Amino acid sequence: MTWSRLSDTLVGIPLKTPVIIASGVWPYDADLWDKNNLDGVGAICTKAVSNKSRRGNTGVRVWETSCGLLNSIGLQNTGVHDFLQNALPVIRKGGMPFFVNVVMESIEETQETLKALAEHDDIIKGVELNISCPNVDGDGMAWGVSPESTAQAVAASRSVWQGSLLVKLTPQCHDPYGVALAAEASGADGLVVANTWLGMAIDINQCRPVFNRTFAGFSGPAVFPLALRLVWQVCEATSLPVIGCGGVSTWQDALSMILAGASAVELGTAMFVHSDMPRSICKGLDAYLEGHKIDHIRELRGRAQARKGVF
Repeated sequence: MTWSRLSDTLVGIPLKTPVIIASGVWPYDADLWDKNNLDGVGAICTKAVSNKSRRGNTGVRVWETSCGLLNSIGLQNTGVHDFLQNALPVIRKGGMPFFVNVVMESIEETQETLKALAEHDDIIKGVELNISCPNVDGDGMAWGVSPESTAQAVAASRSVWQGSLLVKLTPQCHDPYGVALAAEASGADGLVVANTWLGMAIDINQCRPVFNRTFAGFSGPAVFPLALRLVWQVCEATSLPVIGCGGVSTWQDALSMILAGASAVELGTAMFVHSDMPRSICKGLDAYLEGHKIDHIRELRGRAQARKGVF
């Protein structure tokens, strides 16, 4: 289906819709990457890619709650060179716009990963830099928790990667305004707001934490109001395109993100519930635009920001 009222360009990459499948969701099966089977999807973020292979976390990895999902995967992947050899050909054949999700490790390791990807910049047009990862060169805290470490991570990445650069922020930061401005000043082309929240679960039969690492990433409908608030704050702080991510599971959620200032949205947990969610969201958005006689979705971007306090 053609979504003329929804199509746009994001960080230089044309998208048929503003609905992006978030990292960690989509396998590398050929039929799943075929653009003819992805009605409503504007782009896909790959699973995490690091410099070397990572085994991920041991023990329980996924735990369902009454209002969302906890995961402790540990960024398991086979490394950038295996990605380029085995996954990239599948992605290329499918013809979908995509962003490679890059694990922010040490400066050196991350730059090596990006240099390897840059050798295929005829195919790979954009990356999504995950700065929720711990800074092993520093205090062990996530790169994205402070403006200073955010600036360091983004600047180091930009120095070796000339394509489109999305930076995925962590909701654990204490200064979203400062972090957003630091990412912008250091070379980010767009911001993804945000990664998973920290949560936990306790096994009441064994009287111990469910996850070996105690805490896990929490996602799903329960975090939507929190993610919407962060999107609002970041859009107040920066002129960069913002992709709203966190708890989006209906077209109304997606529209709320756009009204708050987002240029697009990412779907994660919702894809496990209903794999046709992108099409459902696009149908809802398109019907809303038609019903309100609005020519294009971009006319609504940030409208709520302009109307705050007006009753």
